[in-house]
Amino acid sequence: MKHYLIAIIGLFMFLSCKNDKSATNSEGPQMDKKEVLANKYVLTPFTKSPAYGDAKLSNMNYAAGKFGFDVTGTDYKLGMQTADAGSKMCANSAKGQHIHLIVDNKPYSAQYTSDFEYDIEDGEHTIMAFLSRSYHESIKTNTAHLHQKVMVKDKSIVSSQQVEEPKVTYSRPKGTYVGDDTNKVMLDFYISNAQLGADGYSLKAIINGESHNIDKWQPYYIEGLPMGENKVTLTLMKGSSEVNSVTRLFTTKADISPEK
Repeated sequence: MKHYLIAIIGLFMFLSCKNDKSATNSEGPQMDKKEVLANKYVLTPFTKSPAYGDAKLSNMNYAAGKFGFDVTGTDYKLGMQTADAGSKMCANSAKGQHIHLIVDNKPYSAQYTSDFEYDIEDGEHTIMAFLSRSYHESIKTNTAHLHQKVMVKDKSIVSSQQVEEPKVTYSRPKGTYVGDDTNKVMLDFYISNAQLGADGYSLKAIINGESHNIDKWQPYYIEGLPMGENKVTLTLMKGSSEVNSVTRLFTTKADISPEK
């Protein structure tokens, strides 16, 4: 009888150990785990730029196919090089500081004087204009930009009103970057009537299919871009809902100029 009880206890302990071992294995290597992949592209905040706190863009006029603006400021001047342009390590305009004129959220037109001819078809349009440094970084103040819905007739604005809806306006990257300018490409955008990081607003930047979440309104360096055509989509989000979205293509090229 004694031997019979010992055999039963031994069998019970064997079965218990077997069950414990199976549970341990099911929580270990047998589990499928998603591989965490590193981002191809690195976004880092742009280095601090001259503030131009009193720079002002005002009194937009469009008549007979010609724009006119008032541009004022103690230190800001159209056509001048921004003081730290040489240290930014990104694309810079040899023509200096300028106005970014964006009609219907299309690619901007750079304007280096406050008066210039520009063709707009008759009808309803949205116009965004803001002051830019020579390396295309926008001045992000209430007085340095204008954002209006307008009615154009006979190449003149006949009525206008302020844009009140939250919106992201795309600025850079744009065009073609060559050689050293491809190492650090500036991502810049304009946020209207919303504050990133507050009230649930954020910005989603998709770079060649790779998603980055942005919660601060500032420019960023994009590093690691491949040579060739690149694609950026910027989407203003409120929580999980899309407010508006805009996509641009731009090109990066290696410097193939002959060595001297």
